[in-house]
Amino acid sequence: MTDGEAGRRSFSRAPMSIVDSIRSQLVPINSEGYPFVGAFALVSLVLFWLWSPLGWLGVVATLWCAYFFRDPPRVTPLREGILVSPADGRVARVTPAVPPAELGLGSQPLPRVSIFMNVFNVHVNRSPTAGRIERIAYTPGLFLNAELDKASENNERNGFVIATPAGVKIGMVQIAGLVARRIVTFVREGASVGAGERVGMIRFGSRVDVYLPEGTRPLVAEGQTMLAGETVIADLKTADPGRTFRVG
Repeated sequence: MTDGEAGRRSFSRAPMSIVDSIRSQLVPINSEGYPFVGAFALVSLVLFWLWSPLGWLGVVATLWCAYFFRDPPRVTPLREGILVSPADGRVARVTPAVPPAELGLGSQPLPRVSIFMNVFNVHVNRSPTAGRIERIAYTPGLFLNAELDKASENNERNGFVIATPAGVKIGMVQIAGLVARRIVTFVREGASVGAGERVGMIRFGSRVDVYLPEGTRPLVAEGQTMLAGETVIADLKTADPGRTFRVG
Protein backbone atom coordinates (compact mmCIF):
# COMPACT_ATOMS: atom_id res chain seq x y z
CA MET A 1 0.00 0.00 0.00
CA THR A 2 1.37 3.41 -0.98
CA ASP A 3 1.46 6.39 1.35
CA GLY A 4 -1.23 8.04 -0.76
CA GLU A 5 -3.58 5.07 -0.44
CA ALA A 6 -3.05 4.92 3.32
CA GLY A 7 -3.78 8.63 3.59
CA ARG A 8 -6.99 8.31 1.56
CA ARG A 9 -8.20 5.41 3.73
CA SER A 10 -7.43 7.33 6.91
CA PHE A 11 -9.27 10.37 5.57
CA SER A 12 -12.30 8.25 4.58
CA ARG A 13 -12.60 6.89 8.11
CA ALA A 14 -12.28 10.29 9.79
CA PRO A 15 -15.74 11.69 8.90
CA MET A 16 -17.43 8.53 10.18
CA SER A 17 -15.53 8.70 13.47
CA ILE A 18 -16.54 12.34 13.88
CA VAL A 19 -20.18 11.50 13.18
CA ASP A 20 -20.06 8.62 15.67
CA SER A 21 -18.48 10.90 18.26
CA ILE A 22 -21.19 13.53 17.82
CA ARG A 23 -23.94 10.91 17.84
CA SER A 24 -22.63 9.42 21.08
CA GLN A 25 -23.06 12.81 22.78
CA LEU A 26 -26.69 13.23 21.73
CA VAL A 27 -29.19 12.30 24.44
CA PRO A 28 -32.44 10.54 23.40
CA ILE A 29 -35.69 12.47 23.74
CA ASN A 30 -38.57 10.81 25.57
CA SER A 31 -41.55 10.13 23.31
CA GLU A 32 -43.69 12.37 25.55
CA GLY A 33 -41.69 15.31 24.25
CA TYR A 34 -42.16 14.80 20.50
CA PRO A 35 -45.46 16.76 20.23
CA PHE A 36 -44.00 19.64 22.23
CA VAL A 37 -40.76 19.81 20.23
CA GLY A 38 -42.77 19.65 17.00
CA ALA A 39 -45.10 22.43 18.14
CA PHE A 40 -42.16 24.65 19.14
CA ALA A 41 -40.50 24.02 15.76
CA LEU A 42 -43.70 24.87 13.88
CA VAL A 43 -44.11 28.11 15.81
CA SER A 44 -40.47 28.93 15.02
CA LEU A 45 -41.17 28.60 11.29
CA VAL A 46 -44.12 30.97 11.60
CA LEU A 47 -41.99 33.44 13.55
CA PHE A 48 -39.28 33.30 10.85
CA TRP A 49 -41.95 34.19 8.30
CA LEU A 50 -43.06 37.15 10.44
CA TRP A 51 -39.64 38.44 11.49
CA SER A 52 -36.37 36.48 11.47
CA PRO A 53 -35.12 37.62 14.94
CA LEU A 54 -38.32 36.16 16.43
CA GLY A 55 -37.65 32.98 14.52
CA TRP A 56 -34.24 32.60 16.10
CA LEU A 57 -35.83 33.04 19.52
CA GLY A 58 -38.17 30.23 18.53
CA VAL A 59 -35.19 28.05 17.60
CA VAL A 60 -33.69 28.64 21.05
CA ALA A 61 -37.03 27.73 22.66
CA THR A 62 -37.24 24.58 20.51
CA LEU A 63 -33.75 23.50 21.54
CA TRP A 64 -34.64 24.09 25.19
CA CYS A 65 -37.81 22.00 24.79
CA ALA A 66 -35.78 19.13 23.32
CA TYR A 67 -33.30 19.51 26.18
CA PHE A 68 -36.10 19.40 28.75
CA PHE A 69 -37.50 16.13 27.41
CA ARG A 70 -34.12 14.40 27.22
CA ASP A 71 -34.09 10.85 28.56
CA PRO A 72 -30.48 9.71 29.08
CA PRO A 73 -29.63 6.08 29.86
CA ARG A 74 -28.59 5.41 33.43
CA VAL A 75 -26.43 2.77 35.12
CA THR A 76 -28.40 1.42 38.10
CA PRO A 77 -26.70 -0.50 40.95
CA LEU A 78 -28.50 -3.82 41.40
CA ARG A 79 -28.66 -5.52 44.77
CA GLU A 80 -31.58 -6.47 46.98
CA GLY A 81 -32.21 -3.74 49.52
CA ILE A 82 -30.66 -0.84 47.60
CA LEU A 83 -33.01 2.07 46.91
CA VAL A 84 -32.04 4.52 44.19
CA SER A 85 -33.21 8.05 43.55
CA PRO A 86 -36.43 8.23 41.50
CA ALA A 87 -35.59 11.70 40.17
CA ASP A 88 -32.85 14.02 39.06
CA GLY A 89 -32.51 17.23 41.04
CA ARG A 90 -31.59 18.50 44.47
CA VAL A 91 -32.55 16.99 47.82
CA ALA A 92 -34.86 19.61 49.32
CA ARG A 93 -35.67 17.81 52.59
CA VAL A 94 -34.76 14.70 54.54
CA THR A 95 -37.25 14.45 57.38
CA PRO A 96 -39.87 12.17 58.96
CA ALA A 97 -43.35 12.81 57.55
CA VAL A 98 -46.76 11.13 57.50
CA PRO A 99 -47.35 9.58 54.05
CA PRO A 100 -50.39 10.73 52.05
CA ALA A 101 -53.46 8.82 53.19
CA GLU A 102 -54.16 7.47 49.68
CA LEU A 103 -50.96 5.40 49.81
CA GLY A 104 -52.24 3.32 52.70
CA LEU A 105 -48.87 3.31 54.45
CA GLY A 106 -50.26 4.20 57.88
CA SER A 107 -50.56 7.36 59.92
CA GLN A 108 -47.12 7.29 61.56
CA PRO A 109 -44.27 9.45 60.26
CA LEU A 110 -41.83 7.64 57.96
CA PRO A 111 -38.41 8.77 56.74
CA ARG A 112 -38.99 10.93 53.68
CA VAL A 113 -36.55 12.13 51.02
CA SER A 114 -37.88 15.03 48.92
CA ILE A 115 -36.16 15.75 45.58
CA PHE A 116 -36.86 19.05 43.82
CA MET A 117 -36.56 19.20 40.02
CA ASN A 118 -36.12 22.56 38.31
CA VAL A 119 -36.91 23.12 34.62
CA PHE A 120 -33.32 22.21 33.64
CA ASN A 121 -33.31 18.76 35.26
CA VAL A 122 -34.25 15.50 33.53
CA HIS A 123 -37.92 14.96 34.38
CA VAL A 124 -38.25 11.24 33.66
CA ASN A 125 -38.87 9.45 36.96
CA ARG A 126 -37.62 5.96 37.76
CA SER A 127 -38.54 3.25 40.23
CA PRO A 128 -36.41 3.37 43.40
CA THR A 129 -36.52 -0.42 43.73
CA ALA A 130 -37.41 -3.65 41.99
CA GLY A 131 -40.85 -4.94 42.86
CA ARG A 132 -44.54 -4.81 41.99
CA ILE A 133 -46.66 -1.67 41.59
CA GLU A 134 -49.18 -2.38 44.34
CA ARG A 135 -51.04 0.92 44.12
CA ILE A 136 -51.25 4.04 41.96
CA ALA A 137 -53.27 6.91 43.40
CA TYR A 138 -53.85 10.23 41.62
CA THR A 139 -54.97 13.23 43.72
CA PRO A 140 -55.97 16.56 42.11
CA GLY A 141 -54.80 19.71 43.84
CA LEU A 142 -53.07 23.08 43.63
CA PHE A 143 -49.87 24.14 41.86
CA LEU A 144 -47.89 25.72 44.69
CA ASN A 145 -44.10 26.02 44.67
CA ALA A 146 -42.97 22.39 44.88
CA GLU A 147 -40.17 23.31 47.30
CA LEU A 148 -42.70 24.25 49.98
CA ASP A 149 -43.36 21.50 52.53
CA LYS A 150 -47.14 21.96 52.24
CA ALA A 151 -46.90 21.09 48.53
CA SER A 152 -46.82 17.41 49.54
CA GLU A 153 -50.34 17.82 50.95
CA ASN A 154 -51.95 20.49 48.75
CA ASN A 155 -50.51 20.05 45.26
CA GLU A 156 -51.66 17.78 42.47
CA ARG A 157 -49.85 14.49 42.93
CA ASN A 158 -49.60 10.89 41.82
CA GLY A 159 -48.51 8.24 44.31
CA PHE A 160 -47.03 4.77 43.86
CA VAL A 161 -46.73 1.99 46.40
CA ILE A 162 -44.05 -0.48 45.31
CA ALA A 163 -43.79 -3.83 47.11
CA THR A 164 -40.26 -5.27 47.00
CA PRO A 165 -39.63 -9.03 46.61
CA ALA A 166 -39.01 -9.10 50.38
CA GLY A 167 -42.48 -7.64 51.02
CA VAL A 168 -41.26 -4.18 52.04
CA LYS A 169 -43.43 -1.31 50.80
CA ILE A 170 -41.88 1.85 49.38
CA GLY A 171 -43.93 4.98 48.75
CA MET A 172 -43.11 7.33 45.86
CA VAL A 173 -45.10 10.49 45.12
CA GLN A 174 -44.84 12.70 42.03
CA ILE A 175 -45.84 16.26 42.97
CA ALA A 176 -46.72 18.97 40.45
CA GLY A 177 -45.11 22.39 40.88
CA LEU A 178 -45.70 25.99 39.85
CA VAL A 179 -45.41 25.37 36.12
CA ALA A 180 -46.18 21.65 36.04
CA ARG A 181 -49.56 20.92 34.52
CA ARG A 182 -49.51 17.20 33.91
CA ILE A 183 -48.16 14.11 35.63
CA VAL A 184 -47.60 11.20 33.24
CA THR A 185 -47.53 7.55 34.33
CA PHE A 186 -45.78 4.86 32.26
CA VAL A 187 -46.86 1.81 34.32
CA ARG A 188 -50.05 0.27 35.68
CA GLU A 189 -51.08 -1.30 38.97
CA GLY A 190 -49.90 -4.88 39.23
CA ALA A 191 -46.97 -4.38 36.88
CA SER A 192 -43.50 -5.60 37.82
CA VAL A 193 -40.70 -3.05 37.62
CA GLY A 194 -36.94 -3.19 37.94
CA ALA A 195 -34.85 -0.80 39.98
CA GLY A 196 -34.21 2.29 37.88
CA GLU A 197 -36.95 1.46 35.38
CA ARG A 198 -38.88 4.44 33.97
CA VAL A 199 -42.28 4.81 35.65
CA GLY A 200 -43.39 8.32 34.66
CA MET A 201 -42.53 11.99 34.28
CA ILE A 202 -43.78 15.42 35.34
CA ARG A 203 -44.07 18.49 33.11
CA PHE A 204 -42.38 20.92 33.93
CA GLY A 205 -40.84 21.91 37.35
CA SER A 206 -41.81 19.57 40.16
CA ARG A 207 -40.83 17.32 43.06
CA VAL A 208 -40.71 13.62 43.99
CA ASP A 209 -41.03 12.31 47.56
CA VAL A 210 -39.84 8.86 48.62
CA TYR A 211 -41.22 7.33 51.83
CA LEU A 212 -38.85 4.77 53.31
CA PRO A 213 -39.72 1.92 55.70
CA GLU A 214 -39.75 2.80 59.39
CA GLY A 215 -36.27 2.79 60.90
CA THR A 216 -34.47 3.22 57.56
CA ARG A 217 -31.64 5.76 57.56
CA PRO A 218 -31.45 7.87 54.40
CA LEU A 219 -27.94 7.95 52.91
CA VAL A 220 -28.32 11.39 51.32
CA ALA A 221 -28.27 14.94 52.64
CA GLU A 222 -30.25 18.11 51.94
CA GLY A 223 -28.72 20.02 49.06
CA GLN A 224 -27.19 16.90 47.47
CA THR A 225 -27.51 16.49 43.70
CA MET A 226 -29.31 13.34 42.63
CA LEU A 227 -29.32 11.25 39.45
CA ALA A 228 -32.44 9.18 38.86
CA GLY A 229 -31.71 5.48 38.79
CA GLU A 230 -28.10 5.91 39.95
CA THR A 231 -27.79 7.74 43.28
CA VAL A 232 -28.33 5.35 46.23
CA ILE A 233 -30.66 6.95 48.79
CA ALA A 234 -30.96 4.05 51.26
CA ASP A 235 -29.90 0.46 51.89
CA LEU A 236 -32.44 -1.82 53.55
CA LYS A 237 -29.99 -4.72 53.91
CA THR A 238 -27.36 -3.09 56.10
CA ALA A 239 -27.53 -1.39 59.47
CA ASP A 240 -25.80 1.77 58.25
CA PRO A 241 -25.51 4.11 61.26
CA GLY A 242 -25.84 7.12 58.96
CA ARG A 243 -23.42 9.35 57.13
CA THR A 244 -21.91 12.76 57.62
CA PHE A 245 -21.55 15.22 54.77
CA ARG A 246 -19.29 18.09 53.82
CA VAL A 247 -20.51 21.01 51.72
CA GLY A 248 -18.07 22.67 49.37
